[in-house]
Amino acid sequence: MNGQSKPPTPGFNMEMPDDLLAVYSNVARISHTPFDFVMDFSQALPGKPHTEILSRVIMSPAGVKLFQRALTENIARYESIFGEITLPKGDTGLATDLFRRVQPPDAPPAEPPSDEPTPPKE
Repeated sequence: MNGQSKPPTPGFNMEMPDDLLAVYSNVARISHTPFDFVMDFSQALPGKPHTEILSRVIMSPAGVKLFQRALTENIARYESIFGEITLPKGDTGLATDLFRRVQPPDAPPAEPPSDEPTPPKE
Protein backbone atom coordinates (compact mmCIF):
# COMPACT_ATOMS: atom_id res chain seq x y z
CA MET A 1 0.00 0.00 0.00
CA ASN A 2 1.14 3.49 -0.66
CA GLY A 3 -0.50 5.02 2.43
CA GLN A 4 -3.05 7.00 0.49
CA SER A 5 -6.68 6.36 1.22
CA LYS A 6 -9.10 5.72 -1.60
CA PRO A 7 -11.52 8.56 -2.31
CA PRO A 8 -15.09 7.71 -1.34
CA THR A 9 -17.29 6.50 -4.16
CA PRO A 10 -19.92 8.98 -5.26
CA GLY A 11 -23.46 8.40 -4.14
CA PHE A 12 -25.02 7.32 -0.89
CA ASN A 13 -24.28 3.89 0.54
CA MET A 14 -26.96 2.04 2.47
CA GLU A 15 -26.29 -0.98 4.66
CA MET A 16 -28.78 -3.82 4.92
CA PRO A 17 -29.08 -5.13 8.50
CA ASP A 18 -28.87 -8.91 8.74
CA ASP A 19 -32.14 -9.09 10.70
CA LEU A 20 -34.17 -6.85 8.37
CA LEU A 21 -37.45 -8.50 7.40
CA ALA A 22 -38.65 -8.00 3.83
CA VAL A 23 -42.36 -7.25 3.47
CA TYR A 24 -44.46 -8.15 0.44
CA SER A 25 -47.36 -5.77 -0.04
CA ASN A 26 -50.20 -5.76 -2.54
CA VAL A 27 -52.14 -2.95 -0.85
CA ALA A 28 -50.97 0.57 -0.06
CA ARG A 29 -52.84 3.38 1.61
CA ILE A 30 -51.46 6.89 1.23
CA SER A 31 -52.42 9.91 3.30
CA HIS A 32 -50.79 13.25 3.86
CA THR A 33 -50.60 16.37 5.95
CA PRO A 34 -49.11 19.68 4.79
CA PHE A 35 -45.76 18.39 6.10
CA ASP A 36 -45.63 14.62 5.51
CA PHE A 37 -46.83 11.76 3.34
CA VAL A 38 -47.71 8.55 5.17
CA MET A 39 -47.63 5.30 3.20
CA ASP A 40 -49.05 2.20 4.88
CA PHE A 41 -48.40 -1.20 3.33
CA SER A 42 -50.41 -4.36 3.85
CA GLN A 43 -51.39 -7.67 2.26
CA ALA A 44 -54.90 -8.39 1.05
CA LEU A 45 -55.69 -12.09 0.86
CA PRO A 46 -58.85 -13.76 -0.46
CA GLY A 47 -61.24 -14.77 2.30
CA LYS A 48 -59.58 -12.46 4.81
CA PRO A 49 -61.74 -9.32 5.19
CA HIS A 50 -59.36 -7.63 7.62
CA THR A 51 -55.68 -6.87 7.25
CA GLU A 52 -53.03 -5.25 9.42
CA ILE A 53 -50.52 -2.65 8.38
CA LEU A 54 -47.18 -4.42 7.95
CA SER A 55 -45.01 -1.39 7.31
CA ARG A 56 -45.36 2.39 7.46
CA VAL A 57 -43.12 4.85 5.63
CA ILE A 58 -43.32 8.57 6.35
CA MET A 59 -41.65 11.00 3.95
CA SER A 60 -41.50 14.72 3.36
CA PRO A 61 -43.37 16.07 0.31
CA ALA A 62 -40.02 16.72 -1.42
CA GLY A 63 -38.86 13.20 -0.58
CA VAL A 64 -42.05 11.72 -2.03
CA LYS A 65 -41.65 13.77 -5.21
CA LEU A 66 -38.07 12.49 -5.61
CA PHE A 67 -39.27 8.94 -4.83
CA GLN A 68 -41.95 9.28 -7.53
CA ARG A 69 -39.29 10.40 -10.01
CA ALA A 70 -37.07 7.44 -9.10
CA LEU A 71 -40.01 5.01 -9.47
CA THR A 72 -40.89 6.48 -12.87
CA GLU A 73 -37.29 6.08 -14.07
CA ASN A 74 -37.05 2.53 -12.75
CA ILE A 75 -40.37 1.47 -14.27
CA ALA A 76 -39.16 2.81 -17.64
CA ARG A 77 -35.93 0.79 -17.32
CA TYR A 78 -37.86 -2.33 -16.29
CA GLU A 79 -40.25 -2.02 -19.24
CA SER A 80 -37.39 -1.48 -21.68
CA ILE A 81 -35.98 -4.85 -20.59
CA PHE A 82 -39.08 -6.94 -19.79
CA GLY A 83 -41.84 -5.23 -21.78
CA GLU A 84 -44.75 -3.05 -20.79
CA ILE A 85 -46.45 -3.70 -17.49
CA THR A 86 -50.10 -4.15 -18.37
CA LEU A 87 -52.85 -3.24 -15.95
CA PRO A 88 -56.32 -4.75 -15.96
CA LYS A 89 -58.98 -2.68 -17.67
CA GLY A 90 -61.74 -1.09 -15.61
CA ASP A 91 -61.56 -1.03 -11.84
CA THR A 92 -57.97 -1.87 -10.96
CA GLY A 93 -58.51 -1.92 -7.20
CA LEU A 94 -57.01 -5.11 -5.85
CA ALA A 95 -59.30 -4.98 -2.86
CA THR A 96 -62.28 -4.91 -5.22
CA ASP A 97 -60.91 -7.92 -7.09
CA LEU A 98 -60.26 -9.89 -3.93
CA PHE A 99 -63.23 -8.91 -1.82
CA ARG A 100 -66.08 -8.09 -4.16
CA ARG A 101 -69.29 -9.76 -3.17
CA VAL A 102 -69.71 -13.17 -4.65
CA GLN A 103 -72.40 -13.01 -7.28
CA PRO A 104 -75.00 -15.78 -7.31
CA PRO A 105 -75.03 -17.80 -10.48
CA ASP A 106 -77.45 -16.79 -13.18
CA ALA A 107 -80.90 -18.29 -12.84
CA PRO A 108 -81.27 -21.48 -14.84
CA PRO A 109 -83.02 -20.96 -18.14
CA ALA A 110 -86.75 -21.48 -18.05
CA GLU A 111 -87.86 -24.86 -19.27
CA PRO A 112 -89.06 -24.76 -22.82
CA PRO A 113 -92.85 -24.84 -23.07
CA SER A 114 -94.20 -28.29 -23.51
CA ASP A 115 -96.93 -29.27 -25.95
CA GLU A 116 -99.11 -30.57 -23.09
CA PRO A 117 -101.58 -28.14 -21.52
CA THR A 118 -100.95 -27.05 -17.94
CA PRO A 119 -103.44 -28.52 -15.48
CA PRO A 120 -105.75 -25.91 -13.91
CA LYS A 121 -104.93 -24.80 -10.35
CA GLU A 122 -107.53 -25.68 -7.73
